Amino acid sequence: MIPRLLASAIRQSARKFPLVAILGPRQSGKTTLVQNLFPSKPYVSLEDPDKRAFAQSDPRGFLAGYAKGALLDEVQRVPELFSYLQGVVDRVRKPGLFILTGSQNFLLMQHLSQSLAGRVRLLTLLPLDLEEAGTAYPSTGQVGPEHWIFKGFYPPLYDRTIHPRDWYPSYIQTYLERDVRQIKNIDNLALFQKFLKLCAARTGQLLNLSSLAVECGITHNTARSWIGILEASFLIHLLKPYHENFNKRVVKTPKLYFYDTGLACSLLEIEKQQQLTTHPLRGSLFETLVVSEMVKARMNLGRPPNLYFWRDKTGHEVDVLAVQGGNINTVEIKSGLTVTEDTFKGLDYWKKTSKKPGKSFLVYGGHEGQKRDRVSVIGWERSAETVRE
Repeated sequence: MIPRLLASAIRQSARKFPLVAILGPRQSGKTTLVQNLFPSKPYVSLEDPDKRAFAQSDPRGFLAGYAKGALLDEVQRVPELFSYLQGVVDRVRKPGLFILTGSQNFLLMQHLSQSLAGRVRLLTLLPLDLEEAGTAYPSTGQVGPEHWIFKGFYPPLYDRTIHPRDWYPSYIQTYLERDVRQIKNIDNLALFQKFLKLCAARTGQLLNLSSLAVECGITHNTARSWIGILEASFLIHLLKPYHENFNKRVVKTPKLYFYDTGLACSLLEIEKQQQLTTHPLRGSLFETLVVSEMVKARMNLGRPPNLYFWRDKTGHEVDVLAVQGGNINTVEIKSGLTVTEDTFKGLDYWKKTSKKPGKSFLVYGGHEGQKRDRVSVIGWERSAETVRE
């Protein structure tokens, strides 16, 4: 098994909470990880029709068969269980009794917040980060960012001999036919797939629902609903704008990012790593890679990302703000190999305007770090360091 950084937070949570829920996209490694961490617990997949039917028709009887706890996989498939789980954990009062996993954030969060508040620790397992992928795919020399952008970070790409262009289309089709229909019954899956591809073409950009709706031929409300579906299934995340103590001239629209660059490349019909060298979205995909690394670094510690961006309507901007305690680390992201003084304009303006304490970083497309008076220049492989305390 590929060692996962979230394992430590899961173990700690299981010593304190009766329920631990591991959320994340399909194929991110949730089942493999929890089975490895809790080998003595019986494993139950609620994707199994027989097990699901039993749990739905007789939830009390189903749980009675697991008096000493269990691993319940894809638990959002049987929402009837949540109320009964509450009764079990309140009666037994034992930490780490049930470990739950699920691949649909909205459905799980809705039921967990209603029935199990205060009894469950929520953690998120995203696809591999650079450190984990490097362990699974050791390299004898330096590998450029294009390699990782194209390959992506889903574990099956590392524990099997399979090419990204073969794996991702199958993953997308499975997602459309199974997960989308579970979250919301969408009749026209071909149109939804077109919407998904349009979103991939906008990774790293401000979310413009009106533009998406017009280009896809759907209503504005439908576009908003479909964005919610993509968020709920951990394909995209929205980086919110930071506007505390700033005036109305600050942009307040979120930015859209894919969690996985390999998935975005597949949707963009990029079939070879070499295409990225001259691709018009190379910069956006590089930024997506770095932001995703920062999100994973925080979530692997069991903490919320607390990441934002900042842009005003006069053109000043900072790519990422990482709020940590009373400090705000600022991060500028540039895919190029050359660092010039112009690169620091946004960071300098932020420092002068905000007066917030924190460190400043420039993450660029090279490997070597540079010592600067006011900004730490670091290579893209070290993106996670910008949000680690």
